[in-house]
Amino acid sequence: MSSNADSLANSVWTRPPRSRGGQPALSRGQIVRAAIELLDEKGLDGLSMRRLGSRLAAGATSAYWHVATKDELLELALDEVMGEIEVPEAGAADWRTAAAALAHGLRAMILRHPWVTGLFGVRPAVGPNAMRMSDRVVGVLTAAGFSGMQVAYASSLLMSHAIGSATTEAAWRRSIAPSGKTADEVVDEMRPYIDELASRYPNYGAWWRENNAINVDAMQDDNFAFGVERLLDGLQSWLDRDAGDRHDAGRP
Repeated sequence: MSSNADSLANSVWTRPPRSRGGQPALSRGQIVRAAIELLDEKGLDGLSMRRLGSRLAAGATSAYWHVATKDELLELALDEVMGEIEVPEAGAADWRTAAAALAHGLRAMILRHPWVTGLFGVRPAVGPNAMRMSDRVVGVLTAAGFSGMQVAYASSLLMSHAIGSATTEAAWRRSIAPSGKTADEVVDEMRPYIDELASRYPNYGAWWRENNAINVDAMQDDNFAFGVERLLDGLQSWLDRDAGDRHDAGRP
């Protein structure tokens, strides 16, 4: 994959579509969807133009008609899945609801497509779906009262929580997948060891005895939602305080 230094210059989004003679056997959309299927099944290391050609039953030639490199294909795949994230337009919902939709939508998308975490920050997310999402987030946060770089900071805070949580959850899912067991079954197998640990650590032990009826999936959902709400509480508190400071200073 190309270095960050030349990623923008080499981005598929900064150049006009490739022009070649003849007609491709498959559309770009079909190729991107097949690439996403491979990525979901095998991860970043499992995607190759040759394997994609086999999946398409059309050889790699059809893919190369639309993209020159695997990097370009990954940019297209990343933007395609970014389109799964729904953020209401400013005014269609209150800012907390819209911001929460961003966080929850991003987490859900990553859990469906965990390979995307290997692309964040590596290639520029400037495709139409990513930019549509960004444009709505800017509109929502600006309407809420954030301005300047505050918009970027608030957006980054929510997205960092979603990416960090989903990355950890996806890693947990991958680690237990070979066992064929559910997360709850794995936890049940660990209970004797956890009980023994709890007997040696009094604070943890007291907490564990009161909270050991764990449903892992529900706990992860609740844990994430709790974090989103506390982040929004903090951002709202900051907005209220900033508005009060501006009022006291006689500024609009």
